[in-house]
Formats: sequence, structure tokens, C-alpha cells
Amino acid sequence: MKKGFSTIMSAQFFSSLADNALLVAAVELLRLSQAPAWQTPALAPMFALFYVVLAPFVGAFADAIPKGRVMFISNTIKVVGCLMMLFGSHPLVAYAVVGLGAAAYSPAKYGILTELLPASLLVKGNGWIEGLTVGSIVLGILLGGQLVGAKLSGPLLNIDMPMLQTSIDTAPEAAISVIVFLYLIAAVFNLFIPRTTAPLQSFERNVALLVRDFSQCNARLWADKLGQISLATTTLLWGIFGNLRLIVFAWAAAALGYGTTQASSLAGVVIIGSVFGAVTASMTMRLDRATSVIPMAIVVGFLMIGLVFISNVWVAAPFLVLLGALCGFLIVPMNALLQHRGHNLMGAGRSIAVQNFNEQACILGLGAFYAGMTKFGISAFGAITLFGLLVAVTMELIRRWHRRNTVLHREEVERLLTIARSDHP
Repeated sequence: MKKGFSTIMSAQFFSSLADNALLVAAVELLRLSQAPAWQTPALAPMFALFYVVLAPFVGAFADAIPKGRVMFISNTIKVVGCLMMLFGSHPLVAYAVVGLGAAAYSPAKYGILTELLPASLLVKGNGWIEGLTVGSIVLGILLGGQLVGAKLSGPLLNIDMPMLQTSIDTAPEAAISVIVFLYLIAAVFNLFIPRTTAPLQSFERNVALLVRDFSQCNARLWADKLGQISLATTTLLWGIFGNLRLIVFAWAAAALGYGTTQASSLAGVVIIGSVFGAVTASMTMRLDRATSVIPMAIVVGFLMIGLVFISNVWVAAPFLVLLGALCGFLIVPMNALLQHRGHNLMGAGRSIAVQNFNEQACILGLGAFYAGMTKFGISAFGAITLFGLLVAVTMELIRRWHRRNTVLHREEVERLLTIARSDHP
């Protein structure tokens, strides 16, 4: 890997770690304040909100200035959202501000990969970055659970700083005060991200033109016979995964009687499978064979439904490892193929913004759907069953869609695969 790749990975790890630890702290804040049950699953769509609203602008912004600087600015916005939650803002509002920072961060984070690495290393680079991201998500949830637990929150609350009185007097507030420092560590790494030789693109200040340009980029990627398949697949998988992090808290409470700290600890076992799956894909999959993993995604949908029948932690742990491994193996090649097609069709930042818009719109829609189900009394078991069926049925439709493309548009599909093959010797 090229010089600077490890710096990007480190910055991404600590920023994502903080995002997900903060999610658990927000869950605990809502629980302690006895907020309505629907507000907990609403955290995921609130985080996704600015990904959708600002999609026409963040990609162009990421292409207009050095991406390391974009990541630093975005991380600063996350710190603001974190401090808002610490000092009394509603968790849903504060977490939306953190989502604003993440929305600007993502096009730069993924876009710089296409600038720094040749296409032949994109799958490997994505394997590392996705494995690290999934790992940081799970470790962040695990860390957040421990920080709000009695073993760590007690000593944190007992820390007495001379000449300084703070309003930090609950476990989640103590956790958030630690999470701020994780964002600061990420900011330090942001400062050392190298400047690539990729030319900067001018930032159009006319809102109407930006929206039109984004709409054209979105339509271009959906019209591409490989781009549309990889975009549909990653959109669905991230839409499910983005909400499953919160559903698992409700599932662990209903199936195992777990509280916030115990549920977050259980989520930690997924890291073993997800990282193994991502790294395995990075070493074994080729860019031009990425679509061959689609049938595996159908299996993931039915495995999700299997959670409903598990009531023993010793069964749940290896089951979640397997589920994580399959998801990690699926996302890496499809994400790399999507980035490859997007980079060939438009600027790196714009293509990632299009990807984020679709994926986060799916998280937003599914999250709103799940929050609505919770408000009307549908159990965690019912929600997981519906989500699992949705994945299985939709992935089968995507598989048929790709098969139809290879029959009706054989020459175009073969041409695009040849491009991918030539870029990935």
C-alpha cells in the first residue's frame, strides 16, 4: 500500500469508533430520560438525514479542496455535535449534527482511496478500510456500552478536577466526555493525510447547478449496467446494517434479557466474523467477479430471520460471527466495483456522494419504518423477520436484474468487465 494509507485508516478508525460509542451513549441518555420508545430507533435515520439533504453539495466540496482538509473540517463538526449532546441538547438533534460531519467526511475518505491507489489495489484497499470500519463500528458499540456501565462510569464520575465544576453527573455524560477525546485523536491523524496529485475541481456555488449536476451523476450511475447492480446491492446492505445496530439492542433485551451494556458487549463478537470476511474478500476477490457474491446476500436475509429463534448467548455468539463474516465478504467487492464505476463516470467525491445518498436514504427510510413499527407496538422479533425477508426478496430481484443485463446487454456488460479486468491484473 502507498504511503499515507495507514494514516487514512487510523483517522477513519478513531472517527468511526467515536461515532458508534456516541450512539450507545445517546441510547442510554434516552433510556434514562424515559423518552418514548420510538426515539431510540430514530437515532439511525437522524444520523442519515444530512447524508440525504446535503448529497448534492458534499461530493463537489470533497473534490474542490484537499481531502485531508475536508476530513479535518468534518471531524470538527462531529466534535460540535458531541459537545451539544454533552451539554444538554436533545440526543436526536445532537446526533444529527454528528451525521452532518459524517456526511461531509465520507466522500473525502473513500474518494482519496481512488486518488491514492491504482484500480488493481481498490479491492484490497476497500478490504482494509471496510474491515476497519466494521471493526470500529462494533468496537465503538462495545466501548460505548462499557463507558455507560457501572464499572467505568463510576470511576469517571469520581474524577475531581481542581477549580473546575462541571454538569457531568450521569454515566452517559461521563462517556461522552471521553468520546470527545477520540474525535480529537482522529483530528490529529487528519492533519497528516498526504496531499495527492489528483487535480482539484472548482466548487460551483450555484445551488440549482449543484443539484442538477448531482442528479445527472446519480442518473449516470444508475444507468450503468454494472454500477446499478453494485449500487442497488450496497444500498440495501448498508440500509439494513445501519438499522440493525439499534435493533440488536431491542433483540438482546427481548431474547436474552440484556441491558445496554450487556447488549453492546454481545455486539463485539461480530468483529471476528466481519473483519475475517472483509480481509478474505480483499485477498481472494477480483473486481470483475464482484457480482458473483450476490447469491450470498440472499442467504444473509434468511440468516437474519434466524436471530428470532435464538435465546441462548452461546448459540448467538457463533451465529453473529457467521453473519458478520458473510456481510464483510459481501460489502468489500461490491463497494470496490461501485467506486471503480463511479470513478470512471465522474469525480471520486461526486461518485461517493451519490453512493452515500442512496445508502443513507435507505437507512433513513428503513429507520423511519422501524421507528413507526415500534411506535405501533411491533416487537423486535417482528422487525427482524420483516428486515430479513426484505433482504432476501430484494437481493433475489437484484440477482435476476443482473442476469437480465448479461442477456439483453451482453456487449455493454462485457465491455465494462473488460475495463475492470484490465485495471485489475
